[in-house]
Amino acid sequence: MSTQNIILLCFVLYTVLLFFVMWLTSRRSSGNDAFFRGNRRSPWFVVAYGMLGASLSGVTFMSVPGGVYYGDFTYMPLVFGYVIGYFVIAFLLLPLYYKLNLTSIYSYLDQRFGGTSERTGAIFFILSRLLGSALRMYLVVFVLYELVFSSWGIPFWIPAVVFIALILLYTFRGGLKTVVWTDTLQTTFLLLAAIATVVVILKNLNISIPELLSASSDNGYTRVWETDVNHPKFYLKQIVSGAFITIAMTGLDQDMMQKNLTCKSLRDAQKNVITSSFLFVIVNIIFLTLGAALIYYGMQTPGFEMPVGADGKVLADKIYPVIAQSMGGFTLVCFVLGMVAAGYSSADGTLTALTTTFCYDFLHFEKKTNLTEKQLVRYRKIVHVSFAMLYLLVIIAFRPFHNDSLINILFDIAGFTYGPLLGMYAFGLFTKWTVRDRLVPVVAVLSPVICYLLKLYSPVLFGGYQLGFELLLINGLITFLGLLAIKR
Repeated sequence: MSTQNIILLCFVLYTVLLFFVMWLTSRRSSGNDAFFRGNRRSPWFVVAYGMLGASLSGVTFMSVPGGVYYGDFTYMPLVFGYVIGYFVIAFLLLPLYYKLNLTSIYSYLDQRFGGTSERTGAIFFILSRLLGSALRMYLVVFVLYELVFSSWGIPFWIPAVVFIALILLYTFRGGLKTVVWTDTLQTTFLLLAAIATVVVILKNLNISIPELLSASSDNGYTRVWETDVNHPKFYLKQIVSGAFITIAMTGLDQDMMQKNLTCKSLRDAQKNVITSSFLFVIVNIIFLTLGAALIYYGMQTPGFEMPVGADGKVLADKIYPVIAQSMGGFTLVCFVLGMVAAGYSSADGTLTALTTTFCYDFLHFEKKTNLTEKQLVRYRKIVHVSFAMLYLLVIIAFRPFHNDSLINILFDIAGFTYGPLLGMYAFGLFTKWTVRDRLVPVVAVLSPVICYLLKLYSPVLFGGYQLGFELLLINGLITFLGLLAIKR
């Protein structure tokens, strides 16, 4: 069987399995409560395990291993910071969300500041998730296109349309109730793919894990701590940034928090978040080890050349797919299944969360007492399809601009878009002041603009110091100070 047929068969079989899970989880409930809140019956351990797949996505699956080529293991201090952030979510944000019985977490901003603040927060989330998640999905579609469809002369937009249509179909009925369970399937295949690839490489090279890590260390690929204070990946900066990235990208993110809010109680949701934090450390160590194995395999294989771009620079995002294809057989199957799982996990929860945010923060479903459940379901489906179309447009539009590791682009997007959310929630939680609600959008827009200029000119302004992931924290601080300036 040809490589293209193997990949296509893996994709079809996985999709069939996914639809079977959808049928099992949604056959007895298809109303708005199941779609938006999962009927508040999700087992906490299922949510915890599934959140790994939702957090990893195709970027972790390909960009983190590939990123070892340029960044060694310096990604790990960021992961250590994530654990701190998860504890803040568990004991500060989750109690607030459960106390207020929220469906959309941005309803808090309405209660605290006013309707304009609520819509501002919701818009920044929609912008961030629409761009970030679509780019994660793009990476998967891009690799599938390069491995299969390009050789058949099929345009890039066709596999993109197929992917989005399938995701739309299996989330259309069950919503979050389905997503919580499909996430567990996706997490399983992501981890199995990474572990199986490492095992196959070790077997082919006839070495053990300690020998691999020792050889990688000798070549400078396992360095964890960047001690240059001016470097964007200075370890203390990474740890602090990791904590705030998690608080913002998980604790203030409707997609991630909506899954937590499907748990039966606050205590279950807290157990879920804490468990996820420690599992996330283990999983990232696995993916970094995968990166070391891939690079070492490339160095030890006669005639193998790393994929390079037109500028002669190694393309980090292509290292894993190219090596998987060159090894063929079992490794290629593992890679494809993991990649497809990553693609689905990037988009299904996001589409559901975007639909929820729009329905509750703009259409205010909770106040539509004059509409029947059937009418609300119809409006929800229209919103769901509309966001799927936007999602598809972003994927297709990004095609000409893919020339860097996507993980860097995604963190830049997060830094600019989640910063205002971080500042707004910090002001709401840690002060008792109100603000001039109509001026909040001005502050929220000015803050990322100032941050963009700071990032652009930071080496000149700060004696060579380069802004990295801490941009998110600075953005939040500027928003906080801006709200302080417009307080009542």
